[in-house]
Amino acid sequence: MDCRVVVEAAVPVYDVETTDEAVRIAISKTGEMLNPDLNYVEITMGSRTTPGGEELPPAFIAADEALVALELEMTVFNVERDEHALRIARKEIGQRLHNIPLKVLLVEEIPDDKDDNADEQSDEASEPADDDMLPDVDDMIE
Repeated sequence: MDCRVVVEAAVPVYDVETTDEAVRIAISKTGEMLNPDLNYVEITMGSRTTPGGEELPPAFIAADEALVALELEMTVFNVERDEHALRIARKEIGQRLHNIPLKVLLVEEIPDDKDDNADEQSDEASEPADDDMLPDVDDMIE
């Protein structure tokens, strides 16, 4: 089974004046920490709300320092359970984002698009016919 895992990261950013600037720097900083090993992790701006449900900007700025909420999404392949996918994603991302807290937002199984009939047909199609076989090395040397 394959799973899509989304975690939220709280990324600190220094010497910023606006939330847009803080978000751009946080995404860039996070991308540098994850690349090249985890270049398949998708980084997006997180969303924050008040307890009353009001939308807040993704960054909180105080004294030219910001704490930016980012969402990191990755697909984990060939796992046994959702918990297994969660542990793999947290380990892979957490190893590269030192001292940045992570919170799991979503673990979702990716449905298989294959039918049983399609699997049987693809197995039959992948078997080479005798006419398509390559000649033996001994035949090629002569």
